[in-house]
Amino acid sequence: MITRAELQLLRSLRDKKHREELGLYAVEGEKIVAELLAAGHPFEKIYGTGAWTGRKTHEIGEPEMERASHFPTPSTVLAVGRIRREALEPGELDRGLTLALDGVQDPGNVGTMLRIADWFGLDRVLLSPECADLHSQKVIRASMGSFARVRTIVTALGAALEGTRAPVIGCALEGRDVHGIAGIADAVIVIGSEGGGLSEDVRRRLAYSVTIPRRGGAESLNAAVAAAIVCDNLRRGAR
Repeated sequence: MITRAELQLLRSLRDKKHREELGLYAVEGEKIVAELLAAGHPFEKIYGTGAWTGRKTHEIGEPEMERASHFPTPSTVLAVGRIRREALEPGELDRGLTLALDGVQDPGNVGTMLRIADWFGLDRVLLSPECADLHSQKVIRASMGSFARVRTIVTALGAALEGTRAPVIGCALEGRDVHGIAGIADAVIVIGSEGGGLSEDVRRRLAYSVTIPRRGGAESLNAAVAAAIVCDNLRRGAR
Protein backbone atom coordinates (compact mmCIF):
# COMPACT_ATOMS: atom_id res chain seq x y z
CA MET A 1 0.00 0.00 0.00
CA ILE A 2 1.17 3.50 -0.80
CA THR A 3 1.52 5.67 2.30
CA ARG A 4 -0.09 9.04 2.94
CA ALA A 5 3.38 10.63 2.91
CA GLU A 6 4.11 9.16 -0.53
CA LEU A 7 0.81 10.47 -1.88
CA GLN A 8 1.59 13.91 -0.51
CA LEU A 9 5.05 13.83 -2.11
CA LEU A 10 3.67 12.79 -5.50
CA ARG A 11 1.09 15.56 -5.44
CA SER A 12 3.70 18.13 -4.42
CA LEU A 13 5.72 17.44 -7.58
CA ARG A 14 3.09 19.32 -9.57
CA ASP A 15 4.85 22.55 -8.51
CA LYS A 16 8.29 23.68 -9.64
CA LYS A 17 9.11 24.95 -6.13
CA HIS A 18 8.67 21.49 -4.62
CA ARG A 19 10.47 19.79 -7.51
CA GLU A 20 13.47 22.02 -6.86
CA GLU A 21 13.36 21.48 -3.09
CA LEU A 22 13.10 17.69 -3.37
CA GLY A 23 15.27 17.24 -6.44
CA LEU A 24 12.56 15.06 -7.96
CA TYR A 25 10.09 15.27 -10.85
CA ALA A 26 7.11 13.21 -11.98
CA VAL A 27 6.08 11.84 -15.37
CA GLU A 28 2.55 10.52 -15.83
CA GLY A 29 1.05 8.66 -18.77
CA GLU A 30 1.48 5.29 -20.45
CA LYS A 31 2.93 6.59 -23.72
CA ILE A 32 5.52 8.99 -22.29
CA VAL A 33 6.66 6.63 -19.51
CA ALA A 34 7.02 3.77 -22.02
CA GLU A 35 9.02 6.02 -24.38
CA LEU A 36 11.38 7.13 -21.65
CA LEU A 37 11.88 3.57 -20.39
CA ALA A 38 12.61 2.44 -23.96
CA ALA A 39 15.23 5.20 -24.21
CA GLY A 40 16.91 3.86 -21.06
CA HIS A 41 15.91 6.72 -18.81
CA PRO A 42 16.42 5.92 -15.11
CA PHE A 43 13.49 6.38 -12.73
CA GLU A 44 13.63 6.22 -8.95
CA LYS A 45 10.14 4.74 -8.65
CA ILE A 46 7.37 3.67 -11.03
CA TYR A 47 3.86 3.52 -9.58
CA GLY A 48 1.45 1.45 -11.69
CA THR A 49 -2.10 0.21 -11.31
CA GLY A 50 -3.14 -3.30 -12.30
CA ALA A 51 -3.98 -1.97 -15.78
CA TRP A 52 -0.35 -0.89 -16.40
CA THR A 53 1.44 -3.76 -18.13
CA GLY A 54 4.89 -2.18 -18.23
CA ARG A 55 7.67 -2.22 -15.66
CA LYS A 56 6.80 -0.91 -12.20
CA THR A 57 8.35 -0.84 -8.77
CA HIS A 58 5.21 -0.07 -6.75
CA GLU A 59 1.68 -1.39 -7.16
CA ILE A 60 -0.94 1.31 -6.60
CA GLY A 61 -4.71 1.08 -6.53
CA GLU A 62 -6.88 3.16 -8.80
CA PRO A 63 -8.28 5.30 -5.93
CA GLU A 64 -4.72 6.12 -4.79
CA MET A 65 -3.64 6.88 -8.35
CA GLU A 66 -6.57 9.26 -8.66
CA ARG A 67 -5.35 11.10 -5.58
CA ALA A 68 -1.71 11.12 -6.73
CA SER A 69 -2.43 12.04 -10.35
CA HIS A 70 -1.44 15.42 -11.79
CA PHE A 71 -4.30 15.34 -14.30
CA PRO A 72 -8.11 15.42 -14.16
CA THR A 73 -8.18 11.94 -15.71
CA PRO A 74 -5.60 9.71 -13.96
CA SER A 75 -3.29 7.48 -15.94
CA THR A 76 -2.32 3.93 -15.06
CA VAL A 77 1.31 4.85 -14.37
CA LEU A 78 3.25 7.65 -12.68
CA ALA A 79 7.05 7.58 -12.58
CA VAL A 80 9.37 9.62 -10.39
CA GLY A 81 12.87 10.63 -11.49
CA ARG A 82 15.73 12.46 -9.82
CA ILE A 83 16.73 15.84 -11.21
CA ARG A 84 20.29 15.73 -12.50
CA ARG A 85 21.89 19.06 -13.37
CA GLU A 86 24.20 18.96 -16.37
CA ALA A 87 27.11 21.45 -16.55
CA LEU A 88 28.99 22.76 -19.56
CA GLU A 89 32.55 21.58 -19.98
CA PRO A 90 35.24 24.14 -20.88
CA GLY A 91 35.22 24.77 -24.64
CA GLU A 92 32.26 22.44 -25.19
CA LEU A 93 30.29 24.96 -27.26
CA ASP A 94 33.17 25.22 -29.74
CA ARG A 95 32.39 21.72 -30.99
CA GLY A 96 29.26 20.57 -32.75
CA LEU A 97 25.85 22.18 -33.08
CA THR A 98 24.07 23.66 -30.07
CA LEU A 99 20.48 24.86 -29.88
CA ALA A 100 20.12 27.60 -27.27
CA LEU A 101 16.72 28.75 -26.00
CA ASP A 102 16.70 32.34 -24.76
CA GLY A 103 13.68 32.77 -22.51
CA VAL A 104 11.33 30.41 -24.38
CA GLN A 105 8.45 30.18 -21.93
CA ASP A 106 5.92 27.93 -23.61
CA PRO A 107 6.45 24.36 -22.31
CA GLY A 108 5.17 22.87 -25.56
CA ASN A 109 7.76 24.84 -27.54
CA VAL A 110 10.59 23.84 -25.19
CA GLY A 111 9.64 20.16 -25.38
CA THR A 112 9.21 20.29 -29.16
CA MET A 113 12.63 21.89 -29.56
CA LEU A 114 14.18 19.01 -27.63
CA ARG A 115 12.58 16.70 -30.23
CA ILE A 116 13.95 18.90 -33.03
CA ALA A 117 17.46 18.74 -31.57
CA ASP A 118 17.10 14.97 -31.30
CA TRP A 119 15.81 14.67 -34.89
CA PHE A 120 18.69 16.66 -36.39
CA GLY A 121 21.31 15.04 -34.17
CA LEU A 122 22.39 18.24 -32.43
CA ASP A 123 24.99 17.83 -29.73
CA ARG A 124 23.22 19.69 -26.94
CA VAL A 125 20.48 22.13 -25.95
CA LEU A 126 20.96 25.10 -23.65
CA LEU A 127 18.05 26.60 -21.71
CA SER A 128 18.27 30.00 -20.07
CA PRO A 129 16.85 30.10 -16.51
CA GLU A 130 13.89 32.11 -17.87
CA CYS A 131 12.72 29.19 -20.04
CA ALA A 132 9.88 26.87 -19.09
CA ASP A 133 10.95 24.35 -16.46
CA LEU A 134 12.71 21.41 -18.11
CA HIS A 135 11.19 18.99 -15.60
CA SER A 136 7.58 20.08 -15.94
CA GLN A 137 5.08 17.50 -17.18
CA LYS A 138 4.24 19.61 -20.26
CA VAL A 139 7.86 19.92 -21.38
CA ILE A 140 8.61 16.23 -20.87
CA ARG A 141 5.45 15.07 -22.63
CA ALA A 142 6.03 17.41 -25.60
CA SER A 143 9.61 16.17 -25.92
CA MET A 144 8.51 12.53 -26.13
CA GLY A 145 11.53 10.25 -25.66
CA SER A 146 13.93 13.06 -26.61
CA PHE A 147 13.97 14.23 -22.98
CA ALA A 148 16.07 11.12 -22.27
CA ARG A 149 18.34 11.38 -25.31
CA VAL A 150 19.30 15.03 -25.62
CA ARG A 151 22.02 16.54 -23.45
CA THR A 152 20.27 19.57 -21.95
CA ILE A 153 21.91 22.22 -19.77
CA VAL A 154 20.19 25.05 -17.90
CA THR A 155 22.59 28.00 -17.75
CA ALA A 156 22.85 31.76 -18.04
CA LEU A 157 23.33 32.17 -21.79
CA GLY A 158 25.33 35.40 -21.75
CA ALA A 159 28.06 33.91 -19.58
CA ALA A 160 27.97 30.56 -21.41
CA LEU A 161 28.44 32.20 -24.81
CA GLU A 162 31.26 34.49 -23.71
CA GLY A 163 34.45 33.59 -25.59
CA THR A 164 32.83 30.83 -27.66
CA ARG A 165 34.88 30.28 -30.82
CA ALA A 166 32.05 28.70 -32.79
CA PRO A 167 29.75 31.30 -34.38
CA VAL A 168 26.72 32.27 -32.30
CA ILE A 169 23.80 32.65 -34.71
CA GLY A 170 20.63 34.38 -33.63
CA CYS A 171 17.21 34.03 -35.23
CA ALA A 172 15.74 37.48 -35.92
CA LEU A 173 13.60 39.19 -38.56
CA GLU A 174 16.48 41.46 -39.62
CA GLY A 175 18.98 38.63 -40.21
CA ARG A 176 20.50 37.07 -43.32
CA ASP A 177 18.46 34.68 -45.43
CA VAL A 178 18.96 31.31 -43.74
CA HIS A 179 18.59 29.50 -47.08
CA GLY A 180 21.92 30.95 -48.16
CA ILE A 181 23.76 29.52 -45.15
CA ALA A 182 24.40 25.80 -45.02
CA GLY A 183 26.94 23.18 -44.12
CA ILE A 184 28.00 24.53 -40.71
CA ALA A 185 29.38 21.85 -38.42
CA ASP A 186 30.12 24.00 -35.36
CA ALA A 187 27.71 26.73 -34.24
CA VAL A 188 25.32 27.86 -31.53
CA ILE A 189 21.80 28.59 -32.82
CA VAL A 190 19.81 30.87 -30.52
CA ILE A 191 16.02 31.05 -30.50
CA GLY A 192 14.51 33.98 -28.58
CA SER A 193 11.38 34.18 -26.47
CA GLU A 194 7.96 34.09 -28.09
CA GLY A 195 7.13 37.69 -27.18
CA GLY A 196 10.43 39.50 -26.78
CA GLY A 197 12.86 37.76 -29.12
CA LEU A 198 16.54 37.66 -28.21
CA SER A 199 17.72 39.26 -24.98
CA GLU A 200 20.21 42.09 -25.14
CA ASP A 201 22.77 40.01 -23.23
CA VAL A 202 22.66 37.40 -26.01
CA ARG A 203 22.52 39.92 -28.88
CA ARG A 204 25.89 41.32 -27.82
CA ARG A 205 27.47 37.93 -28.37
CA LEU A 206 26.07 37.10 -31.81
CA ALA A 207 28.32 36.60 -34.82
CA TYR A 208 25.28 37.34 -37.00
CA SER A 209 21.54 36.72 -37.27
CA VAL A 210 19.52 34.69 -39.73
CA THR A 211 15.91 34.97 -40.81
CA ILE A 212 13.41 32.80 -42.64
CA PRO A 213 12.08 34.84 -45.60
CA ARG A 214 8.39 35.64 -45.36
CA ARG A 215 6.31 35.13 -48.52
CA GLY A 216 2.85 35.69 -47.06
CA GLY A 217 1.14 37.87 -44.51
CA ALA A 218 1.78 36.05 -41.22
CA GLU A 219 3.31 38.26 -38.56
CA SER A 220 5.65 35.59 -37.20
CA LEU A 221 6.49 31.90 -37.03
CA ASN A 222 6.11 29.65 -34.02
CA ALA A 223 9.47 29.43 -32.22
CA ALA A 224 9.74 25.65 -32.60
CA VAL A 225 8.85 25.79 -36.32
CA ALA A 226 11.54 28.42 -36.85
CA ALA A 227 14.08 26.30 -34.97
CA ALA A 228 13.35 23.28 -37.20
CA ILE A 229 13.79 25.29 -40.41
CA VAL A 230 17.07 26.84 -39.25
CA CYS A 231 18.46 23.51 -38.02
CA ASP A 232 17.58 21.85 -41.32
CA ASN A 233 19.42 24.50 -43.31
CA LEU A 234 22.52 24.46 -41.13
CA ARG A 235 22.67 20.65 -41.25
CA ARG A 236 22.69 20.51 -45.06
CA GLY A 237 26.12 19.58 -46.34
CA ALA A 238 27.72 19.64 -42.88
CA ARG A 239 30.26 16.92 -42.23
